[in-house]
Amino acid sequence: MVYLAPLPTFYQIYKRKSTEGFQSVPYVVALFSAMLWIYYAFLNTDASLLITINSVGCVIETSYIVMFLVYAPKKARIQTAKLVFLMNICGFGSILLLTLLLAKGANRVRILGWVCLVFSLSVFVAPLCIMRQVIRTKSVEYMPFLLSFFLTLSAVMWFFYGLMLKDFYIAGPNILGFVFGVVQMVIYLIYKKGKKVLENEKLPELSEQIIDVVKLNTMVCGEVNLANQQHSNEGHATTEKQGLEVIVAL
Repeated sequence: MVYLAPLPTFYQIYKRKSTEGFQSVPYVVALFSAMLWIYYAFLNTDASLLITINSVGCVIETSYIVMFLVYAPKKARIQTAKLVFLMNICGFGSILLLTLLLAKGANRVRILGWVCLVFSLSVFVAPLCIMRQVIRTKSVEYMPFLLSFFLTLSAVMWFFYGLMLKDFYIAGPNILGFVFGVVQMVIYLIYKKGKKVLENEKLPELSEQIIDVVKLNTMVCGEVNLANQQHSNEGHATTEKQGLEVIVAL
């Protein structure tokens, strides 16, 4: 259900033929997390359920990313492609090679478990920049309630599944996931009656992402307001044009 929750969002993207203010970051991170959990499940015989669920998740998240690439502006498309290459190809490939070559047995499972834990947290942290935008604009237009709800529900279910298996790496990140999910729903309820975001206040298609694969840090998203910059440049151009017209008139 978590993987299917963004369907209304992508139906809207398909209908409008534009990604508008939606971001690809949560879906790229979710795909990477699903890939890691599949690898972890292959090493841990007690977590076979993870293979089935995350395999479906990989297919769905890949579909979302492909659709985003189809309808996103050129700049956002390039940035998303770079993000997928760095994270899902280079990042996952590096983790796969390092754990296979430098670790064995239980130690390999333990190392990969910590990696999975960190990036599972990043799935829940990824919407933070959207939450900040919601608070700033007082509009929930780009924070779907269903996604927040199912993320919270999923966190609860995976937490108890991890407890049942006595697997800290599965149960641990879902504690923070539950907290972030509740916070998102509370913010949604506070601002759900807000006005739609104005054109010049829409969320940027994709902000710069800082990804440190070696240190396995979570991503930090920033905002770039191109509309205001273009408006400023147009204002300067108009002023210069008016000045030339005055000179010609004289």
